[in-house]
Amino acid sequence: MSRRSQGTTDGFSLLEVMVAVAIFFMSVFAILELVSRNLRYVQNLQRPQIDIGALAAELSLTNSVEEGVESGDFGDLHPNAMWRREIFEVATNGLFQVDFVVTEGKGRNLAESRLSILLYRRVTDGPGGAPMGRPMGRPVGTR
Repeated sequence: MSRRSQGTTDGFSLLEVMVAVAIFFMSVFAILELVSRNLRYVQNLQRPQIDIGALAAELSLTNSVEEGVESGDFGDLHPNAMWRREIFEVATNGLFQVDFVVTEGKGRNLAESRLSILLYRRVTDGPGGAPMGRPMGRPVGTR
């Protein structure tokens, strides 16, 4: 008597193969989603951070400091970032406080950095009562 006549088969049924393929693809797509999510997290961690101290260093190199508010962006270096600085005189002896605010991101992912510094710009009366020590260079609020 042959094996076929006994009712046994030598392979998987179509239903068993379809279930196995479905389980395989579900696991592959779950693994791909995890890899994709982790790559996004790594990309966010590697985004260059804005050095807010560079704004303060740039201002400290100028000989002129005037009270007021100025803002701008970082151009192509940081396309989703804006900066703002507010300068006001703390005392009448030429001591200025400068508050920097850098905002980066869009929508709900906004990140804000703040820095405050004090700058001293000597102000004395020159010949004829003209103030000396201010302004020698380009005023902060002009371009």
